[in-house]
Amino acid sequence: MKRLIVICGDQLNPSAQVLSDFDPDHDAIVMTEAVEEATPRQHKKRLIMFFAAMRHFRNARRAEGKQVYYYPLDDTVEKQEAPQTIAEGMLRAAEDFEPDHILITRTGDWRIQEALTKAAGNRLIRVEDDHFFTTPDDFAKFAEGRKKLVLEDFYRPLRRKTGWLMNGNEPVGGQWNFDKENRKSFGKDGPPLIPKRRPFEPDDVTRSVQAMVDRMFPDAPGKSDGFAEPVTPDQAKQALKDFIDYRLPDFGTYEDAIAMGHVTLYHSRLSAAMNIHLISPKDVCEAALEAYEKGNAPINAVEGFIRQILGWREFVRGLYWHYMPDYAALNKLGANEEVPEFFWTGETDMACVADALSSVLSEGYAHHIQRLMVLGLFLMQYGANPYAVHEWHMGLYLDAIDWVSLPNVVGMSQFGDGGIMGTKPYAASGAYIDRMSDCCKTCPYTPKKAHGPEACPVTALYWDFLAQHEQQFRKNPRMAFQLKNLDRKNPEELASIRDTAKALRNKCARGTRI
Repeated sequence: MKRLIVICGDQLNPSAQVLSDFDPDHDAIVMTEAVEEATPRQHKKRLIMFFAAMRHFRNARRAEGKQVYYYPLDDTVEKQEAPQTIAEGMLRAAEDFEPDHILITRTGDWRIQEALTKAAGNRLIRVEDDHFFTTPDDFAKFAEGRKKLVLEDFYRPLRRKTGWLMNGNEPVGGQWNFDKENRKSFGKDGPPLIPKRRPFEPDDVTRSVQAMVDRMFPDAPGKSDGFAEPVTPDQAKQALKDFIDYRLPDFGTYEDAIAMGHVTLYHSRLSAAMNIHLISPKDVCEAALEAYEKGNAPINAVEGFIRQILGWREFVRGLYWHYMPDYAALNKLGANEEVPEFFWTGETDMACVADALSSVLSEGYAHHIQRLMVLGLFLMQYGANPYAVHEWHMGLYLDAIDWVSLPNVVGMSQFGDGGIMGTKPYAASGAYIDRMSDCCKTCPYTPKKAHGPEACPVTALYWDFLAQHEQQFRKNPRMAFQLKNLDRKNPEELASIRDTAKALRNKCARGTRI
């Protein structure tokens, strides 16, 4: 029986289940650099990472004697027009190879999976993705009968199942998480001298992709210069070792801190490599555990890191498949503003937003607090459409795959799901950013001012956001404290705040710098 095996750009695991019994005499792989996945606006470094990693994967499989149908965007050999979709590339290969079966690993995108399933027809064999610790069926069983889906309820059984950081049935250290120890800022002196993240010099394959991206996508956001991401499994392992050796010990303590001009700080930046399957989450977690067991990293850092992978990452994926396709359209706050254009250019006077956007536009990365409590915070309080924010996120972040971006953005960041992901919206004034960063020192706006020319846009939008959705939030007990503070605003002050917020939105709509 002849089998055609589809490998998408986020499935680059050479040990994947779908390849485990590959027969060179009867099987072939198909990979497609689809036009649809490269457009519309995509960060240049994001395009480079995906296509360079895919081409390295192709070359490695061919070196093993495997037949690979590969459709590049710039076909300089066969001079064929690039397929518009991954499904089109699959059908091209199927026409030539004439397989009895077409094998598809569960994709990272509901839309792509639906298209591939329809195109493969009765030849389809779908395989679960063994890159993850859990399956969508596991999550469905967890969710069954529950009124509320809570991460902690999902995470603790996984800790017990793996035995990681456990003493029998109880957690090491006597508690399941150490969040209270992981919220320290760098203070007035700023961060210490942190070892720089290890860069990876592009080889000939990656340089050819860089040239293609510059040629074919000259107006794409970001720059191709300085690309230094891991694009092979070996490089991903080296990136993991670099994090474990030099940044993991202080990761927990400062994981929520922000410092102007510092992109990586103590973060691993392994999410992109994990999300395209260059390295397994099991290997990543076990490396962190080994550091703890050897006394090289404290419990608060290791538990916090493992919870992001074993807990949050699995929870988000399970939720995605449980609620799709309806989840993508959720917009419980009725937010319909467009994402401001300066989120694509970085041209704003707000120091915190400008700093976060600078790293996104230069490197396709910002750490989780910048994503949630700076960029996401601004956009939610501004009233941007949740799915439009997701599309922006998918375009600019190297690690954005639909399964992880959609719940994190639409649900957690924008509260578009009305509370499926989190129990309350992550709303805050500029005071939070001032407490966790050094951004406000150099900003022309004043974090405590909510109206007038010096008003912090985040603060003005915060109070306006609470006032706009007051009746809806009254039903949420976790919003009680914030609404009590709103109640203390006298009508004249609140009216002035709301006028300031309206003027900010009008400026953004006109393209006026704020």
